[in-house]
Amino acid sequence: MLDTLSSGSAAARSRLAASWQRSARAHGLDPARPEGGQRVEARELKQRREALGAFLGVAAPQLDSLFGLIGHSGCGVLLTDAEGVVLEQRCSDGDAEVFKHWGLWAGADWSEAAEGTNGIGTCLAENRQVTIHRDQHFLARNIGMSCMDAPIYGPDGALIAALDVSSARADQTESFNRLIAAMVAQTAHQIEAAAFRAAFAGRRIVVADDNGNEPAALLAVDGDDIVVGATRAARRNFGLSISGGLKPLPANDLLNGEAGTGGFERAERAAVTRALARAGGNVSKAARALGIGRATLYRRMARLGIAPDGGRLSRN
Repeated sequence: MLDTLSSGSAAARSRLAASWQRSARAHGLDPARPEGGQRVEARELKQRREALGAFLGVAAPQLDSLFGLIGHSGCGVLLTDAEGVVLEQRCSDGDAEVFKHWGLWAGADWSEAAEGTNGIGTCLAENRQVTIHRDQHFLARNIGMSCMDAPIYGPDGALIAALDVSSARADQTESFNRLIAAMVAQTAHQIEAAAFRAAFAGRRIVVADDNGNEPAALLAVDGDDIVVGATRAARRNFGLSISGGLKPLPANDLLNGEAGTGGFERAERAAVTRALARAGGNVSKAARALGIGRATLYRRMARLGIAPDGGRLSRN
């Protein structure tokens, strides 16, 4: 480790080395520091939980499900906020004292500033999925554990939490870690999608792209076909702002790559076609629903090339 910390090029060659150097230089940590980890007071922990109350409620079933799959192997499940403070944990009764001893418990601060290179803190610092296995930890007192982590993004695309599975078993192998890491990533994506759907309850949710184990690209669309929300994956796929509010944009334009010229005609055609479909092809009824005269609707249908049944007329 000393060579890595003193090297001027190690950080450029290795993300792990970069994290070690941040731990030593930016955070002033001593790898041999023996004292226990930092914890927030009970009042602050309560405030942090309340700030993410709705999110924690959505995440709880997924945490339970993940723990049901890996808890028998001596692993624990942790969920932190974006600052690395543990808000929720799941572990078996038989492992509880071990996890408390390691500081893997609600209220513990696992940011890089507090614990150096570790699964939770490094995941949040680098905004990516990580596995920190045993002696890859910066602090010597943490090298007995393996940590598999994935970031979770909120409904607005901003980093909101980290999902962690940790184990202090001496026989935990790197191959087993890879299997758990895949489960952690999948669960993080499920929590993300569930939180997004809950945040935009009542809106139409469009699955713009679903690449299996990758986070789903979801859009929330209002009654006027305007995109009012997008997951982090959707924002990235469609070139939208990566987090925060969205500029009003018709869903059809976004999904079909259509915008600008012709937009009003497409919107008008869609409105007329919907009205005819709802009226069962009855032009008079459709005209009343649109608030225009029957003759006016016929003229618009002719201009747009729309048949009374909502289909397209031949322009030949």
